[in-house]
Amino acid sequence: MNPWTSLHAKIHRTLRSRGLLPPGSQVLASVSGGQDSICLIQLLRHLQPKWNWRIAIAHCDHRWRPDSADNAAFVAHLAQAWSLPCHLEIAPHPPKSEAAARQWRYQVFETLAVTHGYEAVATGHTASDRAETLLYNLIRGSGSDGLQALTWRRPLSPTHPEILLVRPLLDITRVETGKFCQDQNLSIWQDSTNQDLRYARNQIRHELLPYLKTHFNPRVENNLAQTAEVLAAEVDYLETCAAQLFDQAFTPAENDDAHRPTLRLHRPTLQAAPLALQRRVIRRFLQQTLSHHPNFDQVEKLMTLIPAPNRSRTDPFPGGAIAEVKGEWIVMVY
Repeated sequence: MNPWTSLHAKIHRTLRSRGLLPPGSQVLASVSGGQDSICLIQLLRHLQPKWNWRIAIAHCDHRWRPDSADNAAFVAHLAQAWSLPCHLEIAPHPPKSEAAARQWRYQVFETLAVTHGYEAVATGHTASDRAETLLYNLIRGSGSDGLQALTWRRPLSPTHPEILLVRPLLDITRVETGKFCQDQNLSIWQDSTNQDLRYARNQIRHELLPYLKTHFNPRVENNLAQTAEVLAAEVDYLETCAAQLFDQAFTPAENDDAHRPTLRLHRPTLQAAPLALQRRVIRRFLQQTLSHHPNFDQVEKLMTLIPAPNRSRTDPFPGGAIAEVKGEWIVMVY
């Protein structure tokens, strides 16, 4: 009989109130072997009889460390001891950056979910990760979207929106997952790269957050995680409003000389909207016309055309496109 702790009860309530993993779901748990992911899979195993899930483990070997194969074998051994299916995936080449590693890892999850019928991928991100991500993106100059990047649930990918990425541990800290693993006598894998201060996230984890806890607020992790939670709801609302405004303001016009549809925005529609929505619509417009995520300066450059005189234009965007005022319209000219 598995001991029922306060953490079991808390996660059980979270899953129920947020509808993260409905009864009978086919769940793929991402397990690195570290304390957060081990805490996650143990909780899912203990809660499984109440929810009737089908659970499997996925482990991604990025080949960054000499002991990565041993790490994978450690996870495989746990899966075997727990009688859980285990998918071990090895990167064809070591990723060149954290972003590249994350992209490969999520591609692996998507392929596994589609191939084996998993409806959700669960990760062990915690409130501590949420706080670190908020600080990391704040330092990089992200807006509210970046500050709330770790959400409870989202589509795993645009191509398979029916497969969900869920994070059941977002309101517990890394201290709590560590204590849970200790109390449960769980073995965890110590990843040496988590101590490598060449990575910005590790500097935030081991230097910045401890400094903030000591000198400013011992509950800084919880407070930052709560800020991210508030921002998540506000971003959802703003995105819904921006999508409606974009549909009203955006229209393709006649083809240009290269037989490409000219994309344009209706300035009076934008002028009547709040600044926050104007920026979001401009960002969507640039994403469609430039085929990449625009930065703040590019958004602001196009914003200047909303009240500008006729025939005003910007300097070229990446790729050579220029935005120009034509009467009531902002038009992208190639």
